[in-house]
Order: sequence, then C-alpha cells, then structure tokens
Amino acid sequence: MRAFKLACLMLALSVLSGQRIKSQSNNDLAFASTKITDSFQKGQTAVSTSILSPADTLAVKDTAKVVKKTRNQKMEHLFKYIPIPMYSYSSEGGNLVGLAKFNAFQLSKKDTISKPSIVSGVASITSKGRINASLATQLVFNKDRTIIMGYFNYKKQPEYLTKIGNTIYRNKEGKVDSIEEITYERLKFGATGLFLAAKHLYAGAAFEYASYFDIVDTGANNFLTRYDAQGLKGGTDVGAGFAGAFDSRDNRYTPSKGGFVLSTLIFYPQFLGSSYQFTKFMLDARKYYRPWYKHVIALQATTNYSNRDVPFYNLSLLGGDNKMRGYYQGALRDKVLVDAQVEYRMPVYKIFGLTAWAGAGRTAPDYNSLSLNGFHWSFGGGFRVRVDTKNNINMRVDFGFGPHGIAGTYINFSEAF
Repeated sequence: MRAFKLACLMLALSVLSGQRIKSQSNNDLAFASTKITDSFQKGQTAVSTSILSPADTLAVKDTAKVVKKTRNQKMEHLFKYIPIPMYSYSSEGGNLVGLAKFNAFQLSKKDTISKPSIVSGVASITSKGRINASLATQLVFNKDRTIIMGYFNYKKQPEYLTKIGNTIYRNKEGKVDSIEEITYERLKFGATGLFLAAKHLYAGAAFEYASYFDIVDTGANNFLTRYDAQGLKGGTDVGAGFAGAFDSRDNRYTPSKGGFVLSTLIFYPQFLGSSYQFTKFMLDARKYYRPWYKHVIALQATTNYSNRDVPFYNLSLLGGDNKMRGYYQGALRDKVLVDAQVEYRMPVYKIFGLTAWAGAGRTAPDYNSLSLNGFHWSFGGGFRVRVDTKNNINMRVDFGFGPHGIAGTYINFSEAF
C-alpha cells in the first residue's frame, strides 16, 4: 500500500513538472542551452540543471571534444597573443633584450577572397644604449584588389662598413680588416599602395621618408670623413614614385608555386623637402616550384640602383636576413647591387621543416662595372616551425655563411623570400 502511494506521488510530481516545462517559453530554453555552450567555449567546467534533450546533451559533449586542442594548436594559440623574447650578447653592444611579434589576420570576415593581412614588430635595447624598433604591415582588402605595404623604424645604433665598394679587405691572417664604425639615429617610414589592374597584375605608388641625425664617425681618419662622403652631416630624404607588381603565388608568406615580381621607382626632389636629390630603382623577381609532396624550390634575383647625389646611408646594401644571409647588411654598399639565390624547403615532421640555400651577389658603382669575378658567395641552412596552420606561416631560424669565416644567425617570421 505504501509503495502504491509512493508511486502515485512520483507520478503526480512528474506530471506537474511536465506542465511546468511546457509553460516555459522558447527563449528560456534557448537561454539555458546558450549558458552551457558558452561555458564550454570559454574552456570552463560548467554544471547546470538546464533543460536539454538527450540529443542536445550529446551535442554539447561533442562540442567539448572539438574544443580540446592538441599540443601544436595550443602552441599556435600562444604565438597569436604572446610576443617572442629575444636575448643576445656582443662585446660591441653588450646585452640585448627585446620582443618580436607577428600576426596574420583577415581585415573583413565577409571578404573570403582576400589573402591574409599581416603585422609584425620588433623592439630591442642593449645595455650600451643601442635601440631598434620596427613595425611592418601588409594590408590586403577589397577582394584582393588592394594591397598596402607600410613600415616604420627608429634606430640608434652603429653601422659597420668596409668602405664604399665591393672589396672585402683582409689582413695577413685572412680576417676581415678595415672595418669602420659610424653611429647615427634614424627615423624612417614608407608606404606602397598597389591596385589590381589585370589578373595577377598590380600598379600603384610608393612614398618614403627618412631623417638621419646625430651622426658620429670615428674621427678624421674615417674614410667617410677623408672623402667627404655625401650624407655625413645627416639630412632628410623625402621621395615619391611608382610601383608595380605581378603576383601569382598560392601563399604570399610561405609560397609553394607561382611567381612574384615587384618593382619601384622613387624620386627624391628638392621641392618635396629632400636634402639630397637622387633616384632609386628596385626590382625583385621570384619563382616557386613544387617538385613533389610539400617540397619547394624557390628562386630569387634582385637588383637595386641609385644615382646622382645619393647619401652613403641610402646606397644599395648587400647582405641581411633575407638576401646574402651571413653577410652583415651594409658592410658592402654602392650605387648598384645585384644578387640571386636558390633555396630548397622540405617538411620533416608535423610542424617542423628544414631549408638549405646558396646565393651570390655583388655591388658596383654602375652596371657597366659589373663582372663575374667580383661576386661574393653565400650558403647556409635553417629550420622552420609552423606558427599559423590556417595561413601556413612559419617562424624561421637561419644560419648563413660566407668564405673566410663570414657568418650570421637570423630569427624571423615567414620565409626569406
């Protein structure tokens, strides 16, 4: 009898409960479901008495499984928000500390055609007062029809030169000799706007501003002083001109096929406020092949030319972290630069890869003075770590070398070219 009464009581409670459930609005049900979903999306452990059907409960469990990230995905997530710390030491600069950051993103979620935009920055300071801060962007929008590339840089640190020209001076032991130091402060920024004119073909304009001040050389014996080099007293460069590009790459930052050509012609006239009147021309041509599964062969050839009263700090510079890696950028400089390189890129395991390259380049006062026996050689290798799977972007660490102990180490984002 007691069991029958208990059963009737439970039945009555279930009926009342069912009536209460039916009386709830759809909005209440939606709100209850949203609370659970939001909690899982935020990675929180949620316990709730929300009203859900068995199918809804299963969907929530499936969502929790999707949100669970692998170790690689967690690392990529960290790269999106946390800058990479830097540290190094040299007897000339002392202890260097800094931060570097790189992000790829879409300017508009509605624009599914435009390739990703990027922003990258680096800032460093040394215990001896050297400062370098840079910010670079490439904004892509309007269904990939408009590209705006810009950069900003401030630096207060010395540069090292082996005179102006293509000769590396060495002592009897074969070590690099006649290296001269000059220190200055520089504020520089520029922008290039490209607009789609035909399939893969862009045309636009370029602008550049730079101010060089507080230039200090090593004294009267410095070759810049002896030869009264243009720009030794500093000055302001203001230039404007034309830009054009051809771009059929499948990925602008880690390409595996297609081609790319970029050219700019910038004039620095007095009426724009330029302290020196000269012209600069740049041509950069690249080609990419994918011989087999995710392996890439990349080719690049570039040339820079400047004329008239170009200051020494605006000459064409050999070396750096993208071309002729291993050579200190600007140690060799002149009005003309030509260089080329080939690089092999291969995947190794999951997010890791390896590269190897070889290159050659030289400077000259004009194109008529170029000769094959004056080229310098560069070679090296590096490894890659993918930091953005969605946009296929790597962080790279490269080790570049040249004859007689020339060497350099570089850490950067996206491929060198």
